[in-house]
Amino acid sequence: MDSHSTTTDELVLQEAHAGVVTLTLNRPLQFNALSEAMLDALQRALDDVATDNGVRCVVLAAAGKAFCAGHDLREMRGTPQLAYYQALFARCSVVMQAIQALPVPVIARVHGIATAAGCQLVASCDLAIASDAARFAVSGINVGLFCSTPAVALSRNVSAKRAFDMLVTGRFIDAATAADWGLINEAVPDAALDEAIARKVADILSKSPAAIRYGKAMFYRQRQMALSDAYAYAGDVMARNMMEEDAGEGIDAFLEKRPATWQR
Repeated sequence: MDSHSTTTDELVLQEAHAGVVTLTLNRPLQFNALSEAMLDALQRALDDVATDNGVRCVVLAAAGKAFCAGHDLREMRGTPQLAYYQALFARCSVVMQAIQALPVPVIARVHGIATAAGCQLVASCDLAIASDAARFAVSGINVGLFCSTPAVALSRNVSAKRAFDMLVTGRFIDAATAADWGLINEAVPDAALDEAIARKVADILSKSPAAIRYGKAMFYRQRQMALSDAYAYAGDVMARNMMEEDAGEGIDAFLEKRPATWQR
């Protein structure tokens, strides 16, 4: 994949280089709040990535002082109708699930705050690296709204008691706590954030693309299964993975003590 930049209605900037796509939320003055238009733009960007076989990794970043402040509350108050709210949260849920449905890893690059649906966005990514100055909250409770949809992603990242504590108090946790609790992978000094992202991307790019595609799909599907079903499914996936050229090449390279050459 050649290096190039595109835009999706200017709300989500898209840059591609050497198999890595960076999607940048671009409503900086609104702390990248997820308006209807922003959700649509992000969905289109994810759909583009899903159909591009040259993509190996996605970085989800944000412009301005914050990663994402959640839903656009002003926009939400403009249409006080049950059907509208049901459609809005369903649309947001589709976007979150589209991240996990991508065949390649998605890394959240987090700075500033990630609150409510913004915290959900972090939890929905496969990996997350944050500035040590970043803060996280599911703070809807502070305005009378329990963060029910963010709770789905949050509770699949951190323990039930920690997730519920955040949901019923609305309190912020710092990046070090988020890393300790499992919401993010790593907290680094702000000046080192891009370097940490680059290291993680390089680690991913050094591995077999086929193996990662098999693995990501398997990882999320097996989590919903009973133990015996999960083992049966994982065994079948692993057997199919073994039939790929990359697996044969990787094992031969290991035995011959040489670097592997992966299929693209």
